[in-house]
Amino acid sequence: MEGECSGVKPSDDEIWAKLVPSDSRYSDVEIRSDEKVVCSEISGSSSDKHSWCKIVRNSDLCSATMENKSSNTMLVDGAEVHNAETVVIKDRSEIIPGPDREGFVSYRFDILSSPETSQKLLQIRVDVENAKCSICLNIWHDVVTVAPCLHNFCNGCFSEWLRRSQEKRSTVLCPQCRGVVQFVGKNHFLRTIAEDMVRADSSLRRSDEEVALLDTYSSVRSNLVIGSGKKTRRKRAHTPVDDQSDGTDLQCPQCVNEVGGFRCNSNTVHLQCQACGGMMPSRTGFSAPQYCSGCDRSFCGAYWRALGVPGSGSYPVCSQDTLKPISEHSISRIPLLAHEKNLHEQNITEICIRQMGRTLQDVVSEWIAKLNNKEIDITRLVLNHAEMINARTFVCGDCYQKLVSFLLYWFRISIPKYRLPAEASAREDCWYGYACRTQHHSEEHARKRNHVCRPTRGSHM
Repeated sequence: MEGECSGVKPSDDEIWAKLVPSDSRYSDVEIRSDEKVVCSEISGSSSDKHSWCKIVRNSDLCSATMENKSSNTMLVDGAEVHNAETVVIKDRSEIIPGPDREGFVSYRFDILSSPETSQKLLQIRVDVENAKCSICLNIWHDVVTVAPCLHNFCNGCFSEWLRRSQEKRSTVLCPQCRGVVQFVGKNHFLRTIAEDMVRADSSLRRSDEEVALLDTYSSVRSNLVIGSGKKTRRKRAHTPVDDQSDGTDLQCPQCVNEVGGFRCNSNTVHLQCQACGGMMPSRTGFSAPQYCSGCDRSFCGAYWRALGVPGSGSYPVCSQDTLKPISEHSISRIPLLAHEKNLHEQNITEICIRQMGRTLQDVVSEWIAKLNNKEIDITRLVLNHAEMINARTFVCGDCYQKLVSFLLYWFRISIPKYRLPAEASAREDCWYGYACRTQHHSEEHARKRNHVCRPTRGSHM
């Protein structure tokens, strides 16, 4: 098999991609031009060749468009591609030049790095010394960023620094530059970088005991607003009018009045509600939850409801429905996230529920009970603290939708094929199951193959 240029003259001799055969007896097909027709010999004794496919480099430099130029049906990442049809292929896409794996050599499409792609693709390079917490001098763990200085620390390290600072002084200073800290929050971008660095170099990894201890100190779950603690100088005697100032420094109802035996002081750290934007004091150990257990974002509805504080024009208070136990949530429509956003699979699940004479809420409640009883593998549950999730756990609406999507996967898995609609029961499972990428850009493949199943090929096995 070899490649021939078609239509576009290569600007240089650079190889930007390869087709790598699974059988080492065959050589790689090098792709140098932006458009290339790949040909194969008809027989070993003949110089005649026939076109196999055409590969056109896409403008994003991260993918290509492949056209089937043979008379055979081909398989690309498990999806059938017929004669003259095109499909987008990405790095490490699998191409089989026939309708079945048997009798055909599979090829892996590899995109090679180059100076051209390096200019267009974002590459992050971080020196190890610049990724260390200045408190413990180790690589960041669960990194948080403070503002306005934007220095970064381990969550546990800074949480302990914050606790001790509030005990000793009226302001919280940055451990690195000694500037006044006004805000602190988790930095998910830097956390990913730090985790990648630890995976790449095991010598940077801390012991499990040290990580566990650090996690016990961590108190930053959502963005915290830290009061300056400054006292205004007075040139006159204190009067009640002073307590009714313009409210610039009064961030929440408990900054104004004592409620439930608590009133904010100059050192009180505040949380900003992710629903209404209002503020509430950060109170570790208070009976009412302030965070969603699924995403660690802060919501004020449950907190103010427990204290009986209504909303006002000055201090917004969101609805109690923004954060409540899983058992109190309700749902009437299958979430868009369900079945990896595959609308065909969502319709099949909806038909199954209807044919059983049940409602979506009935099904969800049944599977929440199974979750409570530890009858479900939670490996794919994309919520924080997944092992602690149960019917009494407080979650926000977004996390409830994710939970329902997860439970509907297991509901579908539990249904025997003969109980599926006729057109669905006859389908074969996709090799790549729920992890299939083709289902998102090929309507035909999404419809013809069952994707509510475990992968039997690829990295998600």
